[in-house]
Amino acid sequence: MRWPVLVGALALASVAPSFAASAGAHSTRAAPHVSESSGRAAAGVPRDAHGRIARSGKARTDFRKEHPCPSTGKATGACPGYVIDHVVPLKRGGADAPSNMQWQTEAAAKAKDQWE
Repeated sequence: MRWPVLVGALALASVAPSFAASAGAHSTRAAPHVSESSGRAAAGVPRDAHGRIARSGKARTDFRKEHPCPSTGKATGACPGYVIDHVVPLKRGGADAPSNMQWQTEAAAKAKDQWE
């Protein structure tokens, strides 16, 4: 069932150039996990005590209620072969909300992580 992933990847690819334009001369490399006080973290992105981007467990739960696992059809428990992905990455200012989430195969997620 790769069609939804392909559609999500195409939608993301069509949005990606706008990120490059809005980033200006900024590097596209991922910022290391640091606290905001060091000045190296992306501005306006909430961080936890360890410097990682803060995540909402409620948003993930709400997404799973609206979109059950593609492989099991269940809203809870493991979802073999799939991960929940943010269409617009949190580190790029994407919302940690169900509207910015999609199911993605593990293979597609690894490929996307290499260019993000």
